[in-house]
Amino acid sequence: MKRLLAICSLFITLNSQAQLNITIDGGSASALPIAVVNFVNKNQPLNTDMSEVIRNDLARSGQFKPLDPALLVDQPASDADLNYGTWRLLGADYVSYGDITYLDGDRMEVRFRLSSVAEQKQLLALTLPLNQLQARAGAHYIADRIYEAILGIPGVFSTKLAYVTAIKEGADFKYQLIVADADGYGPQSLVTSKEPLMSPSWSPDGKKLAYVSFEQGNSAIYVQDLSTGSRTLMTNFKGINGAPKFSPNGRQLAVSLSKTGNPEIYIINVFDRSLRQITNHWSIDTEPEWAPDGQSLFFTSDRGGRPQIYETNLVDQKARRVTFEGEYNARASVSPDGKYLAMVHGNNNVYKIALFHRPSNTLQLISDGSLDETPSFAPNGAMVMFATRDASGRGLLKAVSTDGQTSNDLVLSTGHVREPNWSPLMR
Repeated sequence: MKRLLAICSLFITLNSQAQLNITIDGGSASALPIAVVNFVNKNQPLNTDMSEVIRNDLARSGQFKPLDPALLVDQPASDADLNYGTWRLLGADYVSYGDITYLDGDRMEVRFRLSSVAEQKQLLALTLPLNQLQARAGAHYIADRIYEAILGIPGVFSTKLAYVTAIKEGADFKYQLIVADADGYGPQSLVTSKEPLMSPSWSPDGKKLAYVSFEQGNSAIYVQDLSTGSRTLMTNFKGINGAPKFSPNGRQLAVSLSKTGNPEIYIINVFDRSLRQITNHWSIDTEPEWAPDGQSLFFTSDRGGRPQIYETNLVDQKARRVTFEGEYNARASVSPDGKYLAMVHGNNNVYKIALFHRPSNTLQLISDGSLDETPSFAPNGAMVMFATRDASGRGLLKAVSTDGQTSNDLVLSTGHVREPNWSPLMR
């Protein structure tokens, strides 16, 4: 009997048991102290504490050290209320402040300011028209703007995560493909299945996800529209249909197919589903990843005897080996600037996440697990998320800053979480 896959045309918000809980471990010694003052609320209380969301966002990045709210003796609502001397004594390099005014119904106006204490000047001023339901998104947006104004690179607090959960139900597992905010808040179920779901991959506009499903017993690749829930079957050839990755322009998918008997890398045109074979080798070629310019593909191959990362130019389709250090290197994720590869690096059956710096051919370990997998770069290149296991064997996600000094654990209260993929920047 054909197995059924439950797919809804609209997202279903999950209960609190499916919420990812975050703990922050460590922080950069150079983290910038910042005072995030509670917004002065002129009319009525807000269900979402926007200032707390902003503080938590900045702390998770490892680049900022928000002051304890108990130390914030002043509560400026405007520039006229700001006393730089107070914040200098408290050790803040920056201070953010503002107020919330309710208009009518659930509409409100959030006025926000960011100032440099040392320079005694304003760096950022925003006025956001929001409603109650947009308060959390508004706080993430403000945190993004703070991050960019001070560090000069975009924040990723308004981005999304895609991941797969596996929850035991009797003798079986229930698998779900989930989309949530970058802080794990508001998980929404995109796909539910009794069979495994794998390899979610975002389109560059953040509107679609490609993934692998085993609902028919054999692997198949689908592309699903997040707003409508409609999905398109891309491949279901006999054998392996795996590891889809959207091209930077969103018009193609790089995949691994074994339809000729051996796993090879192919490119699928998203619109007409036409195929172009990229590799042709007796080895196992899998896990393609696009270079940021879309002109080449990285992939995992055992053509040298053990799995290593290779790169092929899409013009001449000649493959060259990229990694040489270690017995095993696989599942590459490329940083937005193309300078780094995050990968699974293995020796003696111990698998950690490593960063490979392409210009210098140097490799740095950034995880300390023994079975870490599926790395995914944040769209600003500042963090890498991957799947790991705790002492009990439960699957969880970990986000680690590229300097290795800050990590966040994202844990599901019941069940396992795996296969993370970070969305593009949400503009």
